[in-house]
Amino acid sequence: MELRCGGVGSQAVGRRMDGDSRDGGGGGCKDAGSEDYENLPTSASLSTHMTAGAMAGILEHSVMYPVDSVKTRMQSLNPDPKAQYTSVYGALKKIIRTEGFWRPLRGLNVMMLGAGPAHALYFACYENMKRTLNAVFHHQGNSHLANGIAGSMATLLHDAVMNPAEVVKQRLQMYDSPHRSALRCVWTVWRTEGLGAFYRSYTTQLTMNIPFQSIHFITYEFLQEQVNPHRGYNPQSHIISGGLAGALAAAATTPLDVCKTLLNTQENMALNLANISGRLSGMANAFRMVYQLNGLPGYFKGMQARVIYQMPSTAISWSVYEFFKYFLTKHKLESRTPY
Repeated sequence: MELRCGGVGSQAVGRRMDGDSRDGGGGGCKDAGSEDYENLPTSASLSTHMTAGAMAGILEHSVMYPVDSVKTRMQSLNPDPKAQYTSVYGALKKIIRTEGFWRPLRGLNVMMLGAGPAHALYFACYENMKRTLNAVFHHQGNSHLANGIAGSMATLLHDAVMNPAEVVKQRLQMYDSPHRSALRCVWTVWRTEGLGAFYRSYTTQLTMNIPFQSIHFITYEFLQEQVNPHRGYNPQSHIISGGLAGALAAAATTPLDVCKTLLNTQENMALNLANISGRLSGMANAFRMVYQLNGLPGYFKGMQARVIYQMPSTAISWSVYEFFKYFLTKHKLESRTPY
């Protein structure tokens, strides 16, 4: 989507917040799309960030959900012999063949319900905190420290909304899950384990996601500086930067994700093997149990699936977010411009 040079809408979007044109009114048209888009982080409204973020979250999780289902199963510490997989593609094929075509999508509805508001808060918080902190830490340009802190703050809001959805989703994804629907799962967990069950892995989730998102945002912003220095609307750069940032962050935080999955699913066979009665809680306990059952390799179970899932996920998320941010801001400014 590139704005045409000289159009009324492009002039409006291309102006700074104080009304000055970026090119200083000079002649010529140098990459109109890039010129216009460069101002969007400061001119885009809170509602635009939230709408774009919600769309990004829903599409990201919807498209990649079957791979997420495989990742959850591959991280199982003591899987049923019928649910042992060697590759993502092989796992998907086996699940569809033995459990039905729609089985990899069980729990998608609850994930979409959580992803919309969670990502709306996530991107809105990130954009506003990034702008504020960059002004404090680095008066001109881009501060990686500011980006990392902004990503961490956004994660607190995101995970508060997303954690209950993650618990329900992962229980539905497990092999031979006793839950046949999201509502039934919510009711059963609430009745048998209490409200705290939905946040049992929250501290672990934060312990995983704060470093994940710090690596993710710092890497994304750094790569954007390299491949898209003018910060124009460039879908290819958003896809490449988002994908590489997601892959690096996913690989680095796999051990924490394994522990989070264990706390969310309360995998019965694994708990019995470790002679644990009742419920497992706390990241330290989860770390000890993973090592007890599988040693060091246990911390990296499902890493291939996690990277394969996260790389396109973050690529989709950033490209969809940047597109909607561009489109919605352009539309709003054009609608205010008299013709």
